[in-house]
Amino acid sequence: MKEVYIVSAGRTPVGSLSGVFDSLTAIDLGKTAINGAIERAGLAHDQAEELFMGNVITANVGQAPARQAALAAGLPKSVPSTAVNKVCASGMKAIMHGVQSILTGDNDIVV
Repeated sequence: MKEVYIVSAGRTPVGSLSGVFDSLTAIDLGKTAINGAIERAGLAHDQAEELFMGNVITANVGQAPARQAALAAGLPKSVPSTAVNKVCASGMKAIMHGVQSILTGDNDIVV
């Protein structure tokens, strides 16, 4: 079986409702997490083949928040982006989707 490795991770800090991150959108936070994970992995943005992003509160962010965050982070327009909304464990489910896409041979590098 093919082996899959996590070489970097990125997530947003947890804050309270109407707290310090209130002025930032999920897109702003997602962009920061994406760029941080790519930088720590030592990859170039154009090496990403697909993006899976956990997103819990989707109100007021517009359509396709993962796509918006990917483009804001500088990923190429050709990179498919999927938002996972499961409330608890959205990020974990996003990781699972990434692993599955690598195991099936669809991708080699997933953010």
